[in-house]
Amino acid sequence: MTSFPYAVDLEAIRDAARLVKGNVVRTPFLHAPRLSALTGAECHVKFENMQVTGSFKERGAFVKMSRLDPRAAKTGVIAMSAGNHAQAVAYHAQKLGIPATIVMPVGTPYVKVENTARFGAQVILEGTTLAESQGLVERMIAEQGLILVHPYDDADVIAGQGTIALEMLEDNPDLDVVVIPMGGGGLISGNAVAFHALRPDIKVIGVEVASYPSFHNALTGDTLPIGGQTLAEGIAVKYVGAKTLPIVRDLVADHVIVPESAVERAVDAFATHQRSMAEGAGAAGLAALLHKPDMFSGKRVGLILCGGNIDARILASIMVRELERRERIVSFRLTGEDRPGFLGRVATKLGEFGANILEVTHRRTFLSVPAKGVSLDVTVETRDAAHAAEIVARLEAEGYSVRRIDANGALLPAS
Repeated sequence: MTSFPYAVDLEAIRDAARLVKGNVVRTPFLHAPRLSALTGAECHVKFENMQVTGSFKERGAFVKMSRLDPRAAKTGVIAMSAGNHAQAVAYHAQKLGIPATIVMPVGTPYVKVENTARFGAQVILEGTTLAESQGLVERMIAEQGLILVHPYDDADVIAGQGTIALEMLEDNPDLDVVVIPMGGGGLISGNAVAFHALRPDIKVIGVEVASYPSFHNALTGDTLPIGGQTLAEGIAVKYVGAKTLPIVRDLVADHVIVPESAVERAVDAFATHQRSMAEGAGAAGLAALLHKPDMFSGKRVGLILCGGNIDARILASIMVRELERRERIVSFRLTGEDRPGFLGRVATKLGEFGANILEVTHRRTFLSVPAKGVSLDVTVETRDAAHAAEIVARLEAEGYSVRRIDANGALLPAS
């Protein structure tokens, strides 16, 4: 290592690139026209979700473990993770013939436990949070001499993650901005060093989710609250790295804090516009463009889709929620006289208006409905918000009493 003031320098990243070549997937870095149209920026996406374990974490994990001396490799490694880092360590430890122990919180979803164990790692469930898991990790290191593969605060790991920047510049050096998710800082710090050394004119922008503004607090001295549930659990880190903080402070031009709604929109946009799976943290860069479009409008932007390990049920829920936000799925309540054929007439009219019925609830017992009346709660699929408004207007013109129902199930005021 040179006298460079940070944990890694460009040569360390180039050394890491020589190690990962042929051992991790060299993922594509592609122009994304539909995301560009959506955001107003010229978007180019580095698809790290195409790694074998679905995330960029393989790079740093491989570099760290490939450099172990034979004695340490025989003793084994240990990692503490509830997700992508666990799978990356387990996968490459198996390939390198290194015993691996992964400590995960007790509440870790079974699919993540199973995915990690199938790579041959010993999985231990301990504690309800990673902080509680840490105690066992420290004891096992002290008692067994295991080598810790830290998820972000390690020079080899940082250098491994920085290899992404080298590939991006090889494929498309004509960028103005690179937007990178940041949790503990391993991904953004390694890449910031590489971009600063090779193309200091390219601005590196970090992204945090609103419930975990850890770097924001560390950089500004603010005390914004940290904690809670988030779709972007991969960057839900309470404490930033000691090695990563100085790099972020000096080499990252700015940072954006995004709300959960922007993360949901970004996950949906990758699925619907790019036909690509993105977990919440993996979509955080795109979320920044959606949340602050003026900041990136007209610029050539590089995005790192850093992970695609999202539960199918969560993805389905997000996509339905986005349809509701765009009024592609709308609900309303119709009331009328309880006569034979009422439901059929409504269904016929909705068909004539171009609405696809998804769900109908037929009620006679609401006290707000006359004794001889009937109420229908109808959920339909529409083309867009204008079409939804047109359907309501045409139903009202047919003599039906119509009240819109919002996405939370509450009746909206009558028009």
